[in-house]
Amino acid sequence: MDRSKLTALTVPAVIVVILDQLSKHWIRISPSYHHWEIIPGWLSFNYTQNPGMALGMRWASTEVISIVAIIATMGILTYVLYNREQATQGYLLCMGLVLGGAFGNIIDRLVMGYLESYGGLLEGHVVDFIHFDLVVSGYPVFPYIFNVADVAISTAIIAMILFHKKVMPEDYASPDDSDGMEQSSQAVSEPLEEE
Repeated sequence: MDRSKLTALTVPAVIVVILDQLSKHWIRISPSYHHWEIIPGWLSFNYTQNPGMALGMRWASTEVISIVAIIATMGILTYVLYNREQATQGYLLCMGLVLGGAFGNIIDRLVMGYLESYGGLLEGHVVDFIHFDLVVSGYPVFPYIFNVADVAISTAIIAMILFHKKVMPEDYASPDDSDGMEQSSQAVSEPLEEE
């Protein structure tokens, strides 16, 4: 992987991990901000610890979910590195955001049990605190509480959906391209044979 591609992958990941962990540490040690209205009726901080997955889903024990999260993250990293040659810088930047967010939440799973004295390795709960609390007709628009890592992952996924033609890795094995190459090679060879 050349240096520019490595930078596109690692810099966003490192920035996300740092911002995620600093914001979680700050909210954790600042009880006065655990329940704080930033924009009344729209945005607030509501400190919570999530023992499950994203959006509060919990289909197994915290330890099992932590192991699955680590395996999935290692799988994504392996896939990105394996396909690094055809990857665009935009794709690597998005994947850096995804990996940074994943690692930020994994750090919580590894250490929060010790920091809060309720468990050990892999028993940590993910710190969430950002809450869009807008309610329309008695129903919350987005009832989930999230963190900086989740924002990074969501931003990357949305960017890859909206700009997939520019962001996604180049496809060198397109059947249309191979047909076009064969036709062009025939067009070049036929005049030579006539001469």
